[in-house]
Amino acid sequence: MDSSALARLVTDGENRSCDSLLIVRHGRLVVEAYYAPYTGDIPHQMFSSTKAVASTLLGMVYKDGLLDRLDHRMVDFFTDRQIANMDDKKKAITVQNLLDMTSGFDWDQGVEGGEEQSDKDKNKSSNWTQFILDRPMAHPPGEVFNYSNGNPDLVSAIITKLTHRLAEDYARQRLFEPLGIVDWHWDRDPQYLTIGEGMLYLLPRDMAKLGYLYLRHGEWEGRQLLPNGWADVLSHALVNMHASWDAKLSYSNFFWVFPDRRAYMFNGKNGQYIFVFPDQDIVAVTTARKHPSMRGLIDAISGAVKSESALPPNPNAAEQLANAIKDAATEKPTAVGPTPEIASAISGKTYKFADGSLTLYLSGARPHLEFERYYHDPLIPSVKFDVLIGLDGFYRKGQPIISGYNAMFPGHNPNDIPVAKGRWADAQTFVIDTQALGYGEQREIILSFSGTKLNIRVAPGVGEGLKLSADGEQSD
Repeated sequence: MDSSALARLVTDGENRSCDSLLIVRHGRLVVEAYYAPYTGDIPHQMFSSTKAVASTLLGMVYKDGLLDRLDHRMVDFFTDRQIANMDDKKKAITVQNLLDMTSGFDWDQGVEGGEEQSDKDKNKSSNWTQFILDRPMAHPPGEVFNYSNGNPDLVSAIITKLTHRLAEDYARQRLFEPLGIVDWHWDRDPQYLTIGEGMLYLLPRDMAKLGYLYLRHGEWEGRQLLPNGWADVLSHALVNMHASWDAKLSYSNFFWVFPDRRAYMFNGKNGQYIFVFPDQDIVAVTTARKHPSMRGLIDAISGAVKSESALPPNPNAAEQLANAIKDAATEKPTAVGPTPEIASAISGKTYKFADGSLTLYLSGARPHLEFERYYHDPLIPSVKFDVLIGLDGFYRKGQPIISGYNAMFPGHNPNDIPVAKGRWADAQTFVIDTQALGYGEQREIILSFSGTKLNIRVAPGVGEGLKLSADGEQSD
């Protein structure tokens, strides 16, 4: 591979808001770049790339003989439940329909611009499996591709039915241990089932191992972990996704497939990608905070290949690549601007809101923000956050977030490490740039002061975020 082309890829990763970029060819790690302040020893949220891990586990269940066939009817695994909206179409759903997103459930995931209402309603439910099973049917199974978080959650429930273990526990023995994966976190749903749609955290190197398992046709260190043919995704019967942005994009077993580029991928929100190029013997991993162009990355990675054997030594190109990797790992300060007079006046003052309170400390050796969120729940009345803030253009790292995701500060995994830095946009406006390392989102919190009043606005920033605005006032 051309080291100059790889250096450009690493440099471009910063513009793509990448946290990491890894490329493996012929079994060798040719690029391993981590973008400050993220480091490679922090497990990273994979979002929907988790779906392909769920299908991998189902393939192992199939190889173990616990699942007799992929066209087994889905409802057969839930005979202990009363399922609403039961009809012949629902009875005909197969496991393969779930894997191909052709189950036919009436589901709005928002992929083509919807409101994601089905997923929002599911997340409010106390029993996700029941909620999904109860959905009415919009189409006969097998006829229409419709991307849905419900399908992989049902796959996780089926794995538990067949193995009598949580999908995570099955993964621990059958997938993670053989691949040497020891550092992970995987969230559970309200019924304590492993979430099939997402919420798996892995180190980028371990993400690459998953891709390499597929690159080697499901074999790892002489052991065949997957059924014969399961990992040969490009040879599967593919379902056209009818994506408005890419007419050739296809799907199979929770993988996104590019038949014309001879590549497929584990695909997670905001750029959590594991690419597999079987013909070129390449696995590539990105973790990021916004969606990089999938085809752009595929073409850039594939285009760096110049031959099947080693290229002649090129010290200049090798130095370019080494410098690009080193530069990515070095945090660069952002502009701060002058500190207005109001900074000392508002420092230490507490502002009350309907759902919380906020105190900003800008003086002293430890600038930070204290935020308390009220949940109005007797079990969890409130949660407090203490977020360090860099005032010199550099992020400050805080303690891991252990309270779960909320609208102001991204993060869900107990290992998520909050980082933040602040700047004055004008004499009345303080802007906090915040992210949770490993979560794959970045947000701006905009604080606008006026007398004793404070308006907080949470902008989406980089990646997906919540547009939120609230007004508060100083308390005694």
